[in-house]
Amino acid sequence: MVVTRFAPSPTGRLHIGGARTALFNFLFARKNNGKFILRIEDTDKERSKKEYEEDIIENLNWLGIEFDEIFRQSERIEIYKEKILELEKNGLVYKCFCTKEELEAQKLEQLSQGIAPRYSGRCLKLTKEEIKNFEKTRSYVYRIKIIPEKIVIKDLIKGEIVFDGILIGDFIIAKSLTEPLFNFATPIDDALMKVTHVIRGEDHISNTPKQIIVLRHLGFSIPQYAHIPMILSPDYSKLSKRHGATSIFDFKNEGFLPEAIFNFILLLGWHEQSDKEFYTLKEAIEAFSLERVQTKPAVFNEKKLIWFNRQYMLKKSNSEILKLTYNYFKELYGEQKEELLLKVINLAKERANTLKELVENSFYFFKEPEYPAELLIWNKASKDTIRNFLIKTKEILEKLDEKDFLPEKIKFILTPLSPNDLGLVFWPLRVALTGKEASPSPFDIANVLGKEKTIRRIERAIEKLS
Repeated sequence: MVVTRFAPSPTGRLHIGGARTALFNFLFARKNNGKFILRIEDTDKERSKKEYEEDIIENLNWLGIEFDEIFRQSERIEIYKEKILELEKNGLVYKCFCTKEELEAQKLEQLSQGIAPRYSGRCLKLTKEEIKNFEKTRSYVYRIKIIPEKIVIKDLIKGEIVFDGILIGDFIIAKSLTEPLFNFATPIDDALMKVTHVIRGEDHISNTPKQIIVLRHLGFSIPQYAHIPMILSPDYSKLSKRHGATSIFDFKNEGFLPEAIFNFILLLGWHEQSDKEFYTLKEAIEAFSLERVQTKPAVFNEKKLIWFNRQYMLKKSNSEILKLTYNYFKELYGEQKEELLLKVINLAKERANTLKELVENSFYFFKEPEYPAELLIWNKASKDTIRNFLIKTKEILEKLDEKDFLPEKIKFILTPLSPNDLGLVFWPLRVALTGKEASPSPFDIANVLGKEKTIRRIERAIEKLS
């Protein structure tokens, strides 16, 4: 049975790159009727935090990425301890007492000789007596003994990759019996959890030969590896917060929909042979294959993500959007009638890219807008000209019955005021009602605001021009 895993460290929020790795593992497992495991690698006690673990789980679920089992490495310390002692007994792991200063001196000496820096194996040659003496005076770590042989990785994405074991050197696998390091605990868990495919970012390629060494020393079988290309920023540098939101938490708070992020990260480094862009979860599972994962880095295109989000927003009904935005509307503008909110959403969603933008840009439906008098002026008209048009607009709308305060009716009765330059009438009305240069039509806004609020705002605009 195919078994995949996503193994994040809870040292920060779920990154967009991590979410993509989780998605690819999830899709591959489901495509092959296999199992997908979430493994929280929390052995770094100082940096691991419960809030980040909760963030990872919550946001995977939000994206629709479901895991079959969850493990925490902090609950498996005894397993790693047992394996260290087993390897030590077999002469494959030894205690290293070298200080930082000694290691640095070794490194400098190797560099001066033109040798690639690696551990010299000094503590491997210690006698039992020397070890006993050092144990009394120095702290130590555990190093694994390297077998000088070629390590060949038949990567399912990158192709064949060859490493020379000699160049790796005896590396540290644990700071103590209860503090295993990444390259020791990870392969042990992969083996014991029967992981068949390790699908992860290509930044882990250098870790893979070390993990294979651990697996071989312990007599475990080697899983298949597939290293996904990195996600880069538009300037081809490493994607970071200076480029904007990078965690799923941030994107959610910015008002992006899970469907949009799911679809967007699916196409970051993977494509079918067709030009298909929109996928349901079921379609993604059916279509996914590692053969179609690209070998080149994927470039994060925020405009494309925004485009996806806008398309998914437009597909949703006003009621669906209300469920997603109700609490934010309430937070910003207090309790509002559902009927009003649905009308606002109907107008605002056509111009919004995110749910947050939809709510925040709708402020003028709930608050009196502020605007400088100059904003009311259309083209090169004078203040007096615009003021007179606003006065006439007010007089006409005051005569209109509330039941006739409809967009088509409002537009029809105001058009004759300036048929040759409608901007003289419609521009000041838009600004008077919203305080903005761009918005839905002023007739739709007046309809939602109602006659009383519309007249009051026009009066305020007239005062601004007095």
